[in-house]
Amino acid sequence: MNFDFLIAAFCTASLLSACRGEPETRISLKCMDVKVSAYNSLPYQTRPGTPGNITAWGDTLNTDVPSVAVSRDLIDSGFVYGSRVLIEGFTDTFVVNDKMNRRYKTTIDVFMGKDVDRALEFGRKRLNICLIDTISTLPS
Repeated sequence: MNFDFLIAAFCTASLLSACRGEPETRISLKCMDVKVSAYNSLPYQTRPGTPGNITAWGDTLNTDVPSVAVSRDLIDSGFVYGSRVLIEGFTDTFVVNDKMNRRYKTTIDVFMGKDVDRALEFGRKRLNICLIDTISTLPS
C-alpha cells in the first residue's frame, strides 16, 4: 500500500466525521526517517532472565497487537508508551509498547512474533514512520 495514500485516508476520515456532525477528530502526524528492524519474542533476543514476551514496560507481547519497540531518543520525541505509529510499507497501525536498549538511536523494531525467518527476511532498512496524534473536539 502506498504510504501517502494511508496518510491521506486518515486525514479524510477526520474530515468526514466533521461533515456528519460527529465530534471532529483532528489528526496530527509527526513523520521522520528512521532505521527499522524486526524482532521476535524469544528469550535469546531479549533481556537476560526474561521470558522473551514481556516488554520493557511490562506488557505481554501478543501477535494480535501490531507492536513496535522504539529507541529511547524517539520516546523523547513523542513516541511514548501507547502511541500509535504508521510505518511505510505496512497497512497496520502499530502500538508503541516496548523500548530498546539505550545504545540504539533513531530506530524502531517491529514485533514479528516467533517468526524468525520473517524477521530475518525483513532485515534492516530506512523507512518513514509517522506518530499519530488525535484530538477529538465537538463540532461548532
